[in-house]
Amino acid sequence: MKVIFLQDVKGKGKKGDVKEVPTGYAQNYLLKNNLAKEANKGSISQLAGQKKAQEKHEAEILAEAKKLKDFLEKEDTVVEIKAKAGEDSRLFGSIPSKQIAEGLNKQYKVKIDKRKIELETPIRALGYTNVPVKLHHDVTATIKVHVVQE
Repeated sequence: MKVIFLQDVKGKGKKGDVKEVPTGYAQNYLLKNNLAKEANKGSISQLAGQKKAQEKHEAEILAEAKKLKDFLEKEDTVVEIKAKAGEDSRLFGSIPSKQIAEGLNKQYKVKIDKRKIELETPIRALGYTNVPVKLHHDVTATIKVHVVQE
C-alpha cells in the first residue's frame, strides 16, 4: 500500500515521503495513529502544492536575509557602543552579543536575535571590530562595531 507520511517514522520514512509499505502495517499502525495517509491522486497533488508553497516561502526568507545583509555591510552602517575604559584602552568589563543586538536595534531599528551574532569572545577593547552575523544558513553578514569611551 502506498502512503504519504505525515510525521517522521523511525526506520520507515520522513514527513512528506511517499512510500510503499505492507498493507497491514499501514492500516493497523500508520493510518490508525495518524502517522500517514493513503496516497491517491488527490493527496499526492495536495502534497506537491504544499512543497511548492514551502519552497516559495523559503525563497522569500532567503531574499529578505540577502537584503538585510546588504544593509548591514554598507560603509555607513556602524554600531556605536559607549563603554567605560581605562588609559590603555581596555574596557572595564566587556561588550557581549546582547549589547550589540540592542545597539543595532536602537540605532537602525533592525532586530536581530543575539544568538545569531557569532561573537567568539566578548569585545574587551576600544576601537572597531568586525562581527559576523548568521542571518540564514546560506547568508552571513559582517557588521562593524565601534566601541568608544564613555
